Amino acid sequence: MGKFKKIETGIEGLYIIEPTVFGDERGFFVESYNKNDFTELGISDEFVQDNHSKSKKGVLRGLHFQTKFSQGKLVRVIKGSVYDVAVDLRKDSKTFGKHFGLELSAENKRMFFIPKNFAHGFLTLQDDTEFTYKCTDFYHPEYDSGIMWNDKDINIDWNFEKYNLKEKDIVLSEKDKKHQSLKEYEGKLKGE
Repeated sequence: MGKFKKIETGIEGLYIIEPTVFGDERGFFVESYNKNDFTELGISDEFVQDNHSKSKKGVLRGLHFQTKFSQGKLVRVIKGSVYDVAVDLRKDSKTFGKHFGLELSAENKRMFFIPKNFAHGFLTLQDDTEFTYKCTDFYHPEYDSGIMWNDKDINIDWNFEKYNLKEKDIVLSEKDKKHQSLKEYEGKLKGE
């Protein structure tokens, strides 16, 4: 058995990854990435940049993507927890505009592999949540873009009630308050 288990999400190329956790009275050890093992799972993307963020409870980051130099991501939480969401923006995909969300936490140690041409975002569920992710391309601020976190056509249920949060209290960056709708982005793809 490999060190990682790949779980399908119903959207091609988008996977939940469960690592093998070795624990005893001292604590635990987990391998979070191994190129050979990931290649065996069918994930052969090369990662070139690692990022790490820390947020208080109720921060919503997203839904981010790059219009050029699209980034595939392998995301995980090392402290706290998030509700993590990926939206398919591949223009020829049969699941264009569809999304998948799941809880990632330091406790469950799950990871989420998000291929290129997806928008990505997360809602922090605890104070001092630390989120790390590997990227397949470098950050290019001139191509930075996003889709509104509350786009009606995508209709993401951020589970505010489940996580004892109120929509009016979420914290967004000024940039994230101004993102386009999925329809606006789709129009740009079609050259409208």
